[in-house]
Amino acid sequence: MVISDNKAPVLVTGGNGFLGIHCIAQLLQQGYTVRTTIRNAARKKETAEMLNNAGITDQHRLTFVEADLMDDENWQAAVTDCTYVLHVASPIFLRLPKQEDEMIRPAVEGTLRVLRAARNAGVKRVVMTSNFGAVGYSHTDRNTLITEESWTSPDQKGLSAYNRSKVLAEHAAWDFIKKEGGNLELSVINPMAIFGPAFGPALSSGFELLKKLMDGTIKAIPRIVLGIVDVRDVADLHIRAMTDPAAKGQRFLALAGGTLSLPQIAMLLKKTFPETASRISGRIAPDWMIRLAALFNKQAKAIAPLLGVYRNASNEKARRLLGWRPRSNEEAVLATAGSLLKYHFANA
Repeated sequence: MVISDNKAPVLVTGGNGFLGIHCIAQLLQQGYTVRTTIRNAARKKETAEMLNNAGITDQHRLTFVEADLMDDENWQAAVTDCTYVLHVASPIFLRLPKQEDEMIRPAVEGTLRVLRAARNAGVKRVVMTSNFGAVGYSHTDRNTLITEESWTSPDQKGLSAYNRSKVLAEHAAWDFIKKEGGNLELSVINPMAIFGPAFGPALSSGFELLKKLMDGTIKAIPRIVLGIVDVRDVADLHIRAMTDPAAKGQRFLALAGGTLSLPQIAMLLKKTFPETASRISGRIAPDWMIRLAALFNKQAKAIAPLLGVYRNASNEKARRLLGWRPRSNEEAVLATAGSLLKYHFANA
């Protein structure tokens, strides 16, 4: 990878999120000056503490801008003088919205807000975090690997509001670049389930799933199959896509390769961390049981759409064009479990 000595700041949106903090850590380690947006200035201390936990004690090249994806204020200041933007942030909802548009509009409008500000400021390239939900949920041929050529239809039956917001936001981004982007370049990263080490006790969605598995909350394990990628590798891929000329106008699936089912993950955790074995269920929940429970149970309703999803995808493009070499599925899962043991089960 080309390491830049460019002193112009790289903007990372959503810097105190799971992926955002890893992007900041790697950029600082590589000598970049970094600016990050946070929704509340009070969270500066939290971000600094996470970076300390990552081993980054010298943070003089990091600055903060208070900005919200749902508000125009401060975005022009955030992108001023930046050469690159890593748009990692997504709108945050503490509850499932009653109407899908409550989630979709902020995702689309927030993306356009960042792109518009970046174009107006003369930014060279934006690297946007999308997800696998924007790529593979409408892939019908189970004999072929899913690639970046695939797109999920926003009208796909059973598609969650979150995944619909992601596919519509990505479509909006590419459409903006085509029609209004001027000289602004765009690359998109489409990660599968992001696992890996945390720099603090805050839980991402992947951590919540493993925590419930490890603490025994999940009494019968659903046969969910996951494509997985380590957060360290997703951050690395963002930075590669930021600087490599080959990434201009491209999207990249981010996955370790292959899949792991939740029952396989349970067996891996029991073997590697025997102190957790007694809490992890050995029962497997048949699909029909989950779908039946989904009629009256909110947790089952959230899980049911994940059953039977085809997730066999290719990471060949990122490997070939950008020289990306991700860690294994197992390493990513075990790193997540290690963080849970450190921050949540230390005294269990």
